Amino acid sequence: MEKKILIVDDEAHIRMLIEQTLEELEDDGVEFFTAENGEQALELIQSEKPNMVFLDVMMPKMNGMEVCRRVKQELGLQEVFIIILTAKGQELDKQKGQEVGADVYMTKPFDPEALLIKAREVLGLDD
Repeated sequence: MEKKILIVDDEAHIRMLIEQTLEELEDDGVEFFTAENGEQALELIQSEKPNMVFLDVMMPKMNGMEVCRRVKQELGLQEVFIIILTAKGQELDKQKGQEVGADVYMTKPFDPEALLIKAREVLGLDD
């Protein structure tokens, strides 16, 4: 079965960084999609049904928390694994992330190795 990862961040260099971090997963047949704002992300999640989403919080049009809330609560897509990536590491933010249904909360700057390990685990690509 085809695996899909959506990378959502309003900063192009961060999208690129995440994609480069995970590019070896392409050998396992993983397909990548990117979005630069929350609205675009929501559309892609509905049309592509990615297995996993790396979601920035601070974005134009719709923030990551709202995207996550809509995906998990309104659309009921529990199977979409959402990792919220944010520069804000406060406990309150983590709590909010959990409330909207985020599966994992990671703070920036993130550890590329940790990102890759998590992606492999979620997609069931453990060696």
